[in-house]
Amino acid sequence: MAFVTGTALLAALVVGCSADSGTGGSAADGKPGEETVAAAAPGKYRTLPEPCRAVETSTLKDLLPGAAELTEEQQQKVYEGTASVTYNTDRRVGCNWKSEDPSSSHTLSIDFERVVSYDPAVSDDDRAREVYTKQETAAGLSSPSATPDVAKSTENAADEDTDKDEDKSTEKDKGKDKEAGKGKDGKEQTPAASDDASDPTSHALTGPTTEDDSTDGENTDDGTGTPDESLQPRVLDDLGDSAFLDDLPTRAGSTAQHRTVKVVFRTSNVIVTVEYAEQPTVSTVVPDSKELQEKAQALARKLVEKFSE
Repeated sequence: MAFVTGTALLAALVVGCSADSGTGGSAADGKPGEETVAAAAPGKYRTLPEPCRAVETSTLKDLLPGAAELTEEQQQKVYEGTASVTYNTDRRVGCNWKSEDPSSSHTLSIDFERVVSYDPAVSDDDRAREVYTKQETAAGLSSPSATPDVAKSTENAADEDTDKDEDKSTEKDKGKDKEAGKGKDGKEQTPAASDDASDPTSHALTGPTTEDDSTDGENTDDGTGTPDESLQPRVLDDLGDSAFLDDLPTRAGSTAQHRTVKVVFRTSNVIVTVEYAEQPTVSTVVPDSKELQEKAQALARKLVEKFSE
């Protein structure tokens, strides 16, 4: 009788432990029907290149022509560059170079930023895209309220409507001008000089060009003031995942022109910025925008290839 009772007690203990173990497993798995949110994918890049070694010496010789006139020891110092001061080299690094010659000085800087999202629902790539878009918008090259395709389509439609209205208005004005130019005999009359002088709009056609009509500050092909649309700040194709170029001339004090070309591109969760600048020593000399842009873009493309290695 005692043996049977002991066996029954042992069986009860085993059943009780099994029941407790099952309850604990259900609590760990969460409530029934509750979905588990998966963490967003991490960025492609976990480290950044050494910035002062990211540009080949042959490229630096082309971008920093003044260094060729220096001694070998001085050249080596110029090509080594100076590392940018950052507080977290795991997230951001950069390097700067500068050279001078009797005619001008050139400066080059590159910056690598590895973007990390601390929101488990947002991937590093998505966060990097947001950071890049803010920079592009700040340069006046995109609108956060509309996609480029939609904005372009809307702009084209508006332009077509404006052109049609202008054509109709022009035809009406021509008819009015023709009727107004006829005398009582039906013949056209030539307006007197005094009429032109009293016309408040006549100076817009015959008067001298004012400062508002000048093209100072616009990119040009030959420095004569003729604007070149191909050299304006713009979005770049086939450079990383997305890229843009900014080019604005400034004056260094009151003596010389100074032009800086900036190329920014994103590849996955890394944003790269290239800045290439020239300042002539003579105030009348304007930096060649086309040359600066071509060299800055060429360097940016070489840096993209480094991330693909």
